[in-house]
Amino acid sequence: MKRFFLVVLIYAIHPISLSNAQSSWKKIREELLFNQAPFKQCHASTLVEVTPGKILLACFGGSAEGKQDVDIWLSNIDINGITAPLNVANGVVTDSLRFPCWNPVLFKSREGRTFLFYKVGPNPREWWGMLKVSDDDGKSWSAATRLPDGILGPIKNKPIQLEDGTILSPSSVERNETRWVAHIERSIDGGKTWEFIPVDHGSAFGVIQPSILVYGKNKLQLLCRSRQGSVMQAWSSDGGISWGKWDKTSLLNPNSGTDAVTLSDGNQLIVYNPDVPGKDWFNGRAKLRVASSTDGEKWTDIAVLEDGLKEEYSYPSIIQSSDGLVHITYTYDRKNIKHVVLQKGRL
Repeated sequence: MKRFFLVVLIYAIHPISLSNAQSSWKKIREELLFNQAPFKQCHASTLVEVTPGKILLACFGGSAEGKQDVDIWLSNIDINGITAPLNVANGVVTDSLRFPCWNPVLFKSREGRTFLFYKVGPNPREWWGMLKVSDDDGKSWSAATRLPDGILGPIKNKPIQLEDGTILSPSSVERNETRWVAHIERSIDGGKTWEFIPVDHGSAFGVIQPSILVYGKNKLQLLCRSRQGSVMQAWSSDGGISWGKWDKTSLLNPNSGTDAVTLSDGNQLIVYNPDVPGKDWFNGRAKLRVASSTDGEKWTDIAVLEDGLKEEYSYPSIIQSSDGLVHITYTYDRKNIKHVVLQKGRL
């Protein structure tokens, strides 16, 4: 496959810090990933490190979100740059019936299998979950299979794998324009079968697109986008088998997707749009930040990724690679995907 070299926009050499903490974060890499992309618009990127130094990136792309020509596209990011996007999944049902694809999610299990989850359907209220797997780190993929009825796969953000091998997939359902609920899909057999675990479905809060954070062996936290102007949280003390009620975090959010990750040192990071929703809620996606926490209760902004006025910088994905660096991708005004690398240092 022909390789496209990355166009590097900025190499920041100064710390990015919004607090007086004893550690700081440096933005060491910042770039737009696609040059002459084979799609007009793209959105909903996802990342996974499959081998040290090699990251897979996927997103959906086509003429516009929700159009029938929207497919799933995959690239490799490594020391040589990024490969040209490869079409790896589509919504073709028959010769005369085709639906758009939505929200890919990449995940690699400790057993070595790489999963590509995505959705197919006319809209988020009627879509269904699809899956492809790779046993050679993304070089080749299985045929697409439809997930069982009632199982959608991770809706936007990556699953996690617990110490005992259990995979927890953060998911949600948009039942209608106003009724949003989140749940966990749990597998104890490497992703062969899934158990549906509701998360406070009696709540008045509307929540979707959860991320999972880990605090020790059995304590977990869900962070969700919501209709209530804040990032919402729920907690589990039994490894995700049961969950408490939703309540607000201190993080404001204009009903826009977030993503979070537990770092190797036990600290937590979330990428989020910080604006309060207003009459034009979409403008709340023009600012994008990273916040840090040690306990999931108190969050401190540690990096500004974007500080625009009317553009869209949204739907982030965040991972920590094996070398300790933090990789973040996000939608860049629907025209591209931006990739930022953060490194933690000491003041």
